[in-house]
Amino acid sequence: MTAEPLFQPLFLWLAGAALGLLTVATLIGAVLAHRVRSPAGRDTVRNLNARIRSWWVMVALFAAAMLLGGTVTLVLFALLSYLALREFITLTPTRRGDHLGLFLSFFVVVPLQYWLIGFGWYGLFSIFIPVYVFMALPSLAVLGADPSDFLTRTAKAQWGVMVAVYCLSHAPALLWLDIPGYELPAALLLLYLMTVAQLSDVFQYVFGKLWGRTRLSPGISPSKTVEGLLGGGLTAVAVGTGLHVITPFSPLQAAGMSLAIVTAGFFGGFVLSAMKRDLGVKDWGTMIEGHGGILDRLDSVVFSAPLFFHLTRYWFT
Repeated sequence: MTAEPLFQPLFLWLAGAALGLLTVATLIGAVLAHRVRSPAGRDTVRNLNARIRSWWVMVALFAAAMLLGGTVTLVLFALLSYLALREFITLTPTRRGDHLGLFLSFFVVVPLQYWLIGFGWYGLFSIFIPVYVFMALPSLAVLGADPSDFLTRTAKAQWGVMVAVYCLSHAPALLWLDIPGYELPAALLLLYLMTVAQLSDVFQYVFGKLWGRTRLSPGISPSKTVEGLLGGGLTAVAVGTGLHVITPFSPLQAAGMSLAIVTAGFFGGFVLSAMKRDLGVKDWGTMIEGHGGILDRLDSVVFSAPLFFHLTRYWFT
């Protein structure tokens, strides 16, 4: 299937809706910045406005990539994988024996994984990293003749490639799905995934700030609450159900898919939060204002993208 540009009324309507929501959010943030006086309230508003500014940049980048077609979208996600992998490896100390494997991960594995997607080579795309790269990384590391923390170092390298490259690459792979009877561009499936996953994060943050009382797991993620998870998750599922018109799913199927995205996204964020606590850091990086690093923004996508991709491919192609 050719991933064609989205020059059509439906995409323009969705883009207009996104711009409208961001504009309203920006105005609300400006009003709150002038009216809120308490120190805690001002910190929350400052964080909220930083997130809104970051959303303007992210929406503009994704809209431009999707309008320009599948190749540009693929390049964008390859760049995101490269940056996310760099964040992960930067926070996980390495030794000289790891350098060859890491060099190949950045400059061979990342481009090759996305090249396989672009050529629609599904069979190799799905096993290249979890089979061949999984075995290659410790094989290359052992050539360095350094057994110190060998298992820990190897596991960190494998986890970095799996999370930042393999899992994330399933998002743009949606553009190459050929679904019988689905006449809309497959890029709308990517838009659907990103919208539900990201709105789930936003709604969980909002519900948690407004009504959160019961801490879910303070030792892993102090800001996550049961009220935020339930309220934000159900709201995202409702939005995903309403967006069934841009997918090949019925309303009931869209509700199930949205629930799968929200659930996987929650565990993605939770697992990567546990990793950060283990590493003794608050954020994966500082690249995105108000969000930390690339992995802080995409932690829900890295778990939900493979699940959504394979559910869609198995049931609808």
